[in-house]
Amino acid sequence: MTGGALKRAASPSRAVSPPPLRRKAETTVKKTVMASFFTPASKKKPEPITWRIVNNSLVVGKYSTESTGDQKPNSGKPKIAAFDFDSTLVSTVSRNRFPKNADDWKWWDPSVPSKLRSLHSDGYHLAIISNQKAISLKKEKNGGDSKSFANFKGRVTAVMKQLDIPICVYAATEDNEYRKPRSGMWRELLDDCDFDVNGVDSSASIFVGDAAGRPNDHSSVDRGFAANVGLPFKTPEEFFLDAPPEPVVESFDPSLYIQSADSPDDVSPPFSRKSPLELVIFCGSPGAGKSTFYWNYLEPLGYERVNQDILKSRPKCIKVAKEHLAAKRSVVVDNTNADSETRALWLDVAKEFDVPIRCVYFSASPALCKHNNAVRAANKTLNPESRNLLPGIAFGDYGKRFKEPTLSEGFQDIIRVDFRFRGDEDAKKLWGQFWI
Repeated sequence: MTGGALKRAASPSRAVSPPPLRRKAETTVKKTVMASFFTPASKKKPEPITWRIVNNSLVVGKYSTESTGDQKPNSGKPKIAAFDFDSTLVSTVSRNRFPKNADDWKWWDPSVPSKLRSLHSDGYHLAIISNQKAISLKKEKNGGDSKSFANFKGRVTAVMKQLDIPICVYAATEDNEYRKPRSGMWRELLDDCDFDVNGVDSSASIFVGDAAGRPNDHSSVDRGFAANVGLPFKTPEEFFLDAPPEPVVESFDPSLYIQSADSPDDVSPPFSRKSPLELVIFCGSPGAGKSTFYWNYLEPLGYERVNQDILKSRPKCIKVAKEHLAAKRSVVVDNTNADSETRALWLDVAKEFDVPIRCVYFSASPALCKHNNAVRAANKTLNPESRNLLPGIAFGDYGKRFKEPTLSEGFQDIIRVDFRFRGDEDAKKLWGQFWI
């Protein structure tokens, strides 16, 4: 290259373009997410909240933290502080009974979070045990989106994150073994925490809920649940605000209907045959113990049973009863026979065959019958005929039609049966729990 050429190359009139800038690619991904992406799976922190569904009906959530903080060590049996959720730990901002969405919540009282953290520090295991029948898991199972489920998870997640202490939640979505006052959720909790072997310190534990059977409460399922699992019970007002206990409306107590072990056996059976051929009709609510009475006392005497649940219609029941009577077999009509008009149909059958007709009247109250219905449906050992759970309308319909039977209707006699549960100790323990 010549000297002139060098001069021309260095001339300021011919600017040399700078090298292009290397621009940084813009991203909307947060650094923490990016770091997590490149972190080996074995070193990633687990999500603090995990969810699972048990038997297509029980929602279980668990919030875990890496450290227990300043939690006191527990040298004895574990202590559990368990709480209902709605109207106990939280209430709605909208003041509606049911939350409108996942954000429609606030603490039931400002003291709630500090009280729960204090319990954790004192060595308690914290749990939420709640009935949530509004949740639909069927949509979730079919791959859909259940708004009720999402709202519940959103509220519980927000509560857990604000507390930031280990806590678990159990939510029953069906009317089955898990629904309070039944103890299914408690058994699941003990199993999850491995407390089912050595047990917990029941006297030092607590269950808190608003369904306490007070005059303005919607039910007493929380108080009944605590009784079933053997925990002391308090209302939110008593536990968080140190309020004195409020009076409780007298409710159904199953223990009052259990035949005590020291009671003498019946001197004579509650039913005996009076004629070689006779027609006997039962009168009593669903769940009053009619079928059990038949199997215990009349079937051994050779009476044939006519039952509308089996035969499906009253005309079919009348037809089958007439066939038995024509064959000189005594008959028991194991139906509700609630009113005098229905009973008159059987009086006509007795007149047609010229046989005496007797009535066995089962006096069980509606609450007792509903209890029997729930126990029977939930426990195979106490349900030999595999009866399904009856809807509430079955009891309401009977109550509307019921007229107590009288001798003036034409019965030879009326035997009143006041229900008492009889069984071995395991059966009594099961039946004596709160179920509704």
